[in-house]
Amino acid sequence: MAKKSHDDIADQIRRDGNVPRHVAIIMDGNGRWARRRGLPRINGHKAGRRAVREAVEGCVELKVEVLTLYTFSVENWSRPRAEVGALMHFLEQTLKDERQELRRNGVRLGAIGRLGDLPKRVQSTLAETIDFLKEGKGLLLNLAMSYGGRAEIVDAVKRVLAEAPGLPELSRAIDEKRFEGYLYTAGLPDPDLLIRTSGELRISNFLLWQLAYSEIWVTDTLWPDFRKKHLFQAVRDYQKRDRRFGKVD
Repeated sequence: MAKKSHDDIADQIRRDGNVPRHVAIIMDGNGRWARRRGLPRINGHKAGRRAVREAVEGCVELKVEVLTLYTFSVENWSRPRAEVGALMHFLEQTLKDERQELRRNGVRLGAIGRLGDLPKRVQSTLAETIDFLKEGKGLLLNLAMSYGGRAEIVDAVKRVLAEAPGLPELSRAIDEKRFEGYLYTAGLPDPDLLIRTSGELRISNFLLWQLAYSEIWVTDTLWPDFRKKHLFQAVRDYQKRDRRFGKVD
């Protein structure tokens, strides 16, 4: 029997229904990938660029609405200065190089996190790319940069307090739905599916509020080796799960 093509698998997944609206990915393993080959860590990040492209293309094919990629965490600023600088330059260049292909695929671009912490050149390139892709009608590619889940919640609380007419009134008015409007992800659906590469079993301060009822899929594959087939495996596994959100059938 002939092996099914990626297009056939994507068609089957769409026919089966229950495709996640929002997929989030912790892209882990770049450093280990490079170390195993005796290469500098930045080479692992560069090798991960193909994996990003495959994840984006796969989500476009499956008609996923939102793909959020954990691109750079607030903790990553503590890495060696040379590595951080190389990462920022690589990020800037990747945004410039990929924007034409993203537009051909109808992809819009968004970003969440403490974006003001990014170098000015990266901020400028990010804003230019978001504007360049604003007419896209398909997938929203959401980059989490200088992002931390705890930082997001703290920033949301600060915004709530800044707008509060008075604490007694605030305590009566605030609830989960209203609080979500102060998060970086306001207006987006919570992730249905979280994918983590490299086999680590933790969420690493990523989308702490939003992942409350997300399904989690972990693969031992290092991020630079992640391909469309892995995304499809994750989604097919997701389609088999019974999501009850704490309720009883």
